[in-house]
Amino acid sequence: MRILCVGGGPAGLYFALLHKTARPTDHVLVVDQNRADATYGWGVVFSDKALTFLEGGDARFMAVLLDRLERWDDLTIVHGDDAISLDGHGFTAIARLELLQLLQRHCAAVGVEMRFETRLERVTLDEYDLVVGSDGVHSRVRDQFAPHFEPTSRLLSNKYIWYGTHRVFDTLSLIFREFDGGFYVAHAYRFSPRASTFLVECDVGTWNRAGFSTMNDEESCAYCARIFARDLQGHQLMSNKSAWTSFTVSSNARWSHRNAVLVGDALRSVHFSIGSGTRLALEDAIALHRAIQSTNSVSQALDAFEAARRPIVEKIIEAAGRSAEWYERFHERMTMAPHEFAMSYATRSGRMSRGQIEQTSPRFLALYNRRSADKASSATA
Repeated sequence: MRILCVGGGPAGLYFALLHKTARPTDHVLVVDQNRADATYGWGVVFSDKALTFLEGGDARFMAVLLDRLERWDDLTIVHGDDAISLDGHGFTAIARLELLQLLQRHCAAVGVEMRFETRLERVTLDEYDLVVGSDGVHSRVRDQFAPHFEPTSRLLSNKYIWYGTHRVFDTLSLIFREFDGGFYVAHAYRFSPRASTFLVECDVGTWNRAGFSTMNDEESCAYCARIFARDLQGHQLMSNKSAWTSFTVSSNARWSHRNAVLVGDALRSVHFSIGSGTRLALEDAIALHRAIQSTNSVSQALDAFEAARRPIVEKIIEAAGRSAEWYERFHERMTMAPHEFAMSYATRSGRMSRGQIEQTSPRFLALYNRRSADKASSATA
C-alpha cells in the first residue's frame, strides 16, 4: 500500500507508526508544514482512564511514553481563598513537543518517511491507496473535499490563551479568580518536573473590559500574571506565539470520502476542559489501523472505522459540549460557596452522578456533606 498522512501531529504519526510496524513493505509518508521541532502550546494531559484505552497500540512506544509521564492522583479547584481537592481524578501529562519527538523517533526506526516544512495545497487521491487527513482543526484535506465530508463549525463565546510557567503545580488545578471586575479561570498542570501549562480563560465581557484586544503579547502576558499572582508564586508566564482565541466546535457528517479519511482534530474538536483531544487522536489512529488490518478493501475498512468509532466519539463529544457550556457561564456561578461550586464543576458534563462521586471521590463528598450541613445549621440558627 501507498499511504499519505497529511499532518504530523499525534494522530498522523501514531497511525503511521502502527501501520509501518505491521506492514514493513508498505510505503508510509507523513507530510507536515511545520518544522519537526515546532509545536504550539505546552503540555498534553491524559486521564488515567485514557491510558487504559491506549494499551492496544504499539507496546514499545507505550512503554517509553509511560516512563516519561508526570503523574498525580487528585484534581484541585481553587475558588477564592479555598482550595478543594477532588480525589479519585488521576491524570498524567507530557510536553507536547516531547510526545511528538518520541513519535517521530519511533516512526523513523520502522522506516516511515517524514517530510517536514512541506505544505500540500491539494491532495491527489489517485496517487495513494489511503490518504489520512490528520492535519488538525484547520485541515486542508477536509476543506478540499468539504462537499463530501460536510463539515460544520461554530465558535464559543469565551476567550482563552495558552501560556506556560515554571511554577510546577502538584495537581491539575482549576483556579477561579475575580480581578478588576472580571472573572477568570486558569487550567494549570505540570508537564515536566520544571514547567506547567497555564491556560487562561474568561467570558467575552471580561475580555472586552480588560482591553485585551488592544494589548500586545507582552502586555497580555503581564496582565494575566497579575490576575494569578498568588497562584504563580513569583513565577512569570511564558508565551509561545500565544494569542487570544475562541474555541471552535467542529464536526463532519461523513468521516471518509473514497480513499481519504479524517482523524483527530480534523475530524472533530473536543473542548479542552475534558482533556481528551490527544487521547481521541491516538485512539483514532489505533481504530483506523485495526480497520485497515481487518480487510483488503480500503472502502470497507473506512466504513468499519467509522462504525466502530462514531458511537464512542459521540458520547465524549456530548460530554465535552456540556462541559464547555458550564465554562461559558462559570462567571455566573462565582457567588456560590466553594464546596457547591466544586460540586457543580464535578457534575458539569453529566458523566458523574452523586452516586459515582461517592465511589470515586469519597473525601470530597465527605467535605461537601459536612459543609452543606454546617451551612444549613447556620441558616436555621
